[in-house]
This record gives sequence, structure tokens and C-alpha cells, in this order.
Amino acid sequence: MSLEKLKTAEELALIRDSMEAQGRRLVFTNGCFDLLHVGHVRYLREARDLGDALVVAVNGDASVRALKGPARPINSEQDRAEVLAALESVTYVTIFPDIRVTELVGAIRPQLYAKGGDYTVESLNAEERAALEAAGSQICILALVPGKSTSAIIEKWRS
Repeated sequence: MSLEKLKTAEELALIRDSMEAQGRRLVFTNGCFDLLHVGHVRYLREARDLGDALVVAVNGDASVRALKGPARPINSEQDRAEVLAALESVTYVTIFPDIRVTELVGAIRPQLYAKGGDYTVESLNAEERAALEAAGSQICILALVPGKSTSAIIEKWRS
């Protein structure tokens, strides 16, 4: 994998502080990104356009299993991170082991947080939302690409 894009929480916190000192904004998003599809690509491009750099936090394998069931992830956390790092819109990638991104948000304190249109600010996990508010992060809900989801791809394949 392109190791220059893979960062720890500590490295990302320093990057965020440096960017803020320069008047630049760090955008943060997270997810499983198990089977990358056009909905992801459009979403990540739109998220990147909100600021000056985009961090994508990828759920680790154990957390994907906890969220999606024992048959997931289809691709390993390292493979998912590498595919994301190859995208032009993605500036940095980090892998986190938890189901929720709460701790990582507290460490990085991104200026902007992007989430897909299948969420609302109100439907975000309450702990995550509280961490984002404590960090002073602006929450941006981006448009959903209708009919484009990993679950829909898997269901189509199964049928």
C-alpha cells in the first residue's frame, strides 16, 4: 500500500493542527468501505471538496463483523485501506478497531465531518455526535447516491 497516506491518530492530529494554523480545513469521514462502488467514489469526492484534505477512517475487520455480520468484511482492512488510498480524493487513511469512531474523532478533532445521506444529524450515533460537537466539528450530510450500496451489490450477486 501507499504508506505515505496511511496515518495513525497521532499523526493525523498533528496534521490537523498544522492545517488549522495555515487556515486550512481537514475533512473526516469513516465507514467499512467493503466493496468500493460508484456511490463511495462520488461521496468521497464530494467530501473532499468540503475542505483542503480528506481523512478516511476505515473500520477494522473485527468491527465490520460486529456491524455487518460474520460473513463480512469481504475484503481485509489492509486491502480496503489500500484501495481507498489509491483514490485521488483521499488524502489520508487510517484504520480503527472500534465499532464507533468516537475515540478517533476526539484525538483528531477534524474541522468537518462528512456522512452519507442515509444518515441525518439526528440519526448519527449519540456518542459519535457528542464527540464531534465536543471537537467543534461541523457535521455535513452529503447526498445519497440512490441504489448504490455494498448491501445492494451483495444482494444482487446472491440472486
